[in-house]
Amino acid sequence: MDARDTELKKELDASLRARRELGEEYESALVDSFLEKVDQRIDGAVERRVRRQFAEQRMTAARDSRSPRATDTWGERFGFGIVSLVLAVPLSAIGGGVGGRLGLVVAWLGIVGVNVVQAVRTGPGLFGRRKPARDGDWDD
Repeated sequence: MDARDTELKKELDASLRARRELGEEYESALVDSFLEKVDQRIDGAVERRVRRQFAEQRMTAARDSRSPRATDTWGERFGFGIVSLVLAVPLSAIGGGVGGRLGLVVAWLGIVGVNVVQAVRTGPGLFGRRKPARDGDWDD
């Protein structure tokens, strides 16, 4: 039993005592008063729950709407490029040693493919068309 339940129990006890003192003619007013307090409690609890859920939804939406560009720094992109070049050496040796020229081409296609995917992910619109800049005085 938490503090709100004990408060509600005290309210009910007070309403019952008042009913005994005032008599049956005030019973409906006392019941209505008690039910109004219960309704206020329920409304407050529902309002808090709705606010909490709305805040959680807003936080989830804010997390989901962050673009990769905002989270990927120049250092992360540079590090990815360096790691890609460092791994290119052994992959080239393995591909060339096992598969000859075809193995070397496949290894480099994989390296280029991974870097293209990373570039597209971190720079949306990188390979898309650019809209021409328009100045108000030069419009056709």
